[in-house]
Amino acid sequence: MDRLDIKKPELLIPAGSLENLKIAVAYGADAVYVGGQEFGLRAKARNFSFEDMRLGIEYAHAHNVKVYVTANIIAHNQDIPAVEEYFQELKEIGPDAVIIADPGILAIAKMIMPEMELHLSTQANNTNYASINFWYQQGVKRVVVARELSFEEIATIRSKIPMDMDIEAFVHGSMCISYSGRCLLSNYMTGKDANKGACTHPCRWTYHLMEESRPGEYMPVFENERGTYIYNSKDLCMIEYIDEIIRSGITSLKIEGRMKTGLYVATVTRAYRKAIDDYFTDIEVYKNNKSSYLEEIKKCSYRQFTTGFYHERPDADSQIYDSNTYIRDYVFVGKVLEDTDGQQTLIEQRNKFVVGDTLELMKTDGSTHAFTVEALVTDEGDVVTEAPHPKQKLWIQLPVAAKKHELLRKGDKT
Repeated sequence: MDRLDIKKPELLIPAGSLENLKIAVAYGADAVYVGGQEFGLRAKARNFSFEDMRLGIEYAHAHNVKVYVTANIIAHNQDIPAVEEYFQELKEIGPDAVIIADPGILAIAKMIMPEMELHLSTQANNTNYASINFWYQQGVKRVVVARELSFEEIATIRSKIPMDMDIEAFVHGSMCISYSGRCLLSNYMTGKDANKGACTHPCRWTYHLMEESRPGEYMPVFENERGTYIYNSKDLCMIEYIDEIIRSGITSLKIEGRMKTGLYVATVTRAYRKAIDDYFTDIEVYKNNKSSYLEEIKKCSYRQFTTGFYHERPDADSQIYDSNTYIRDYVFVGKVLEDTDGQQTLIEQRNKFVVGDTLELMKTDGSTHAFTVEALVTDEGDVVTEAPHPKQKLWIQLPVAAKKHELLRKGDKT
């Protein structure tokens, strides 16, 4: 099939807050996924109240963007009555789909929200076409395949499931050391259940060995003298493989990160949006720009990158042994509050910057404009030389016209 005959895949972006939802929409998301304050797998994310979720759905729909709501915990008996009540409320605000992992929760959703589109979470361990066909018969419209699948396996699945069954796959973000995210370490070590959204990320901790006959004597764990973070995976990044993603039959490119910052959401959304659009507009432009997409991705917090299981099974080089910290070369310093012609513009400050700093305006059209801060004026009209207060409103002159929700960033070393 010719590339131009293939439907452009959906770009699906995480939104851990109403602000991040609006940023994702501004920078080109086709759909966003959000969690309520219960029943999702990111309990430590800010998550959405029902009122914010309603506002977010209205905002997204006004911009032709879909909203999917996570309800993908592995439920216990005590969760069931609350799930039923939650779905009764959810159907009133009209998301485009609900993401579910538990068969019982799926049955409740079908009973209470019979018109709702149902997506099956990666937590359900979707690794073969037989199980995906089973879920199709249960009314599931989309399956989020396991992170442990290769392009070849996904292509086989695509050829053996109904054409109207969507395949969604993670293409960017943090990786879990446990199979399809089903981690027991957090529950065992801290009493907080990863399968109910409360993961404490023990895979990012430092570990030592203790020999049975010498209690209290701790020995560092070394892997070729690279360090002790033996469970700490690199981040997934597939932006250089859009062509292989398309050929495999993936129809929705999912970005991980409901606990990430607005800068992460803007940067990753903008980079993948441009890569996808370039691929479908001019494949040679896409090929020539692969390195620039990757460099743009690195302008938000990230770990070292891996391609996960897509090409081959990960080996020791897919782990990070010497650190559990992110690389942060850029800082989110402000957000444009209203459309402007590029003259004096009202922004909301997020991190400190001063007159004389070089900032970058991240345009939603994919361009970036560097400029020097020449003056700052508070919303009350006072001239200042720095912006030390979180969420302070300031007037600043930008080099070009800007749109509401566009972000300003500053190199961390400038």
